[in-house]
Amino acid sequence: MKNKLPLFVATMLCFLLANQTFAQGSIPDYQTATTHQNHRQPIREVALSGEGYELGLQHGQLFKKEIGELVVKFKEKTTRALSRDVGEVLADFYQKTSFNEAIKQWTPALFEEVRGIAEGAGQSFNDIMAFNLLDEFWVYQDNLKNHHCSSMGVPARDGNPGYIAQNMDIEAYTDGYQVLLRIARNGDRPEQLILTHPGCIGLTGMNEMGIGTCVNTLMQLKANTTGLPVAFIVRRITSSTDKDDLLDFIQNVPHASGQNYIIGIKGEVYDFEASANKVVRFDPKNENGTVYHTNHPLVNDDVKEWFKKFDPTLKEEEKPVTSNSFVRLAAVQRRVVTGGTIDDAAIMETLRSKDDANNPVCRAANAWGLTFGSVIMTLTGEPFLQITSGPPDESDYRRVDFTGR
Repeated sequence: MKNKLPLFVATMLCFLLANQTFAQGSIPDYQTATTHQNHRQPIREVALSGEGYELGLQHGQLFKKEIGELVVKFKEKTTRALSRDVGEVLADFYQKTSFNEAIKQWTPALFEEVRGIAEGAGQSFNDIMAFNLLDEFWVYQDNLKNHHCSSMGVPARDGNPGYIAQNMDIEAYTDGYQVLLRIARNGDRPEQLILTHPGCIGLTGMNEMGIGTCVNTLMQLKANTTGLPVAFIVRRITSSTDKDDLLDFIQNVPHASGQNYIIGIKGEVYDFEASANKVVRFDPKNENGTVYHTNHPLVNDDVKEWFKKFDPTLKEEEKPVTSNSFVRLAAVQRRVVTGGTIDDAAIMETLRSKDDANNPVCRAANAWGLTFGSVIMTLTGEPFLQITSGPPDESDYRRVDFTGR
């Protein structure tokens, strides 16, 4: 009984927290989404503890109702979008991919965490794993419309803080389910703040040591059906405390999906474009050291044959510069590539920007998706997170601090 008590106590705490559920009928769809600033409620924050299966079990039990709703919404959306039965789609997806071995090799505790979520929520393992293969499922669909994130990184200089930040743009059915997970430190694993939705181990986040990551889908880059998926790489990064180990990991792990990772390590900022066959650092050599990214490769030429027009080695006049990702990149670049200081106010302005009405950095909810949440991670001094639930022009950023030692 002695060994079971901590899990029992954690489970009871999860049960009590679960009473703070989303109000019935409060989950908006894109037709009813507001455009008025400060209308949205602050993001829901939930504390989890433990390791592996235990951590996932708490997650699944706490969010059992919401995960069940999201599974239904995901399946309905998939059937509608692909005009095929979702059961057939998922069976084909899992037949054509095999990520479990890479997950078990590189992030075994996270594989167990997904298993715990599924059992705690009373859902099938494959359905919950699909929530954690967001980018990989987009790659399977091969639809360039399935990505719209905008990110930036600002290194610490001249006594000014270091930042990484992003708008996380995902599908509309997730709106109303925004969650900030506070994952307690456990042994050598630091405390983490993770933006996600119930059932998913993480979309983006940071840890108490001032290490975090922002991510952008690069669908055009070649994928690896047996590599390590993005969500697991994100959580591996947010669990890291050693710079050399982290940089070695991101450059040598087999990547399942084309993805850009802006990684903040205290006062330093790195940007890597990862594909199946190579990882290339993007460093524009700006005077202020900033980096920025949207959803097309800037330096990695490991491009799929059918997306050759996005090959970064092409001449500028040969590239689709009027497409969504290029337009958003130009908007972000104009703001962050300056000789002046980039502070959190300037970053907020950038993430709220809508310079081009058809291709905005800040995306209101529409038929496909929305800016699910916006994050600004301050990496130096006493690290902290600023976050919104939904598009940042519809709510204030809320500051969230770590618990301290």
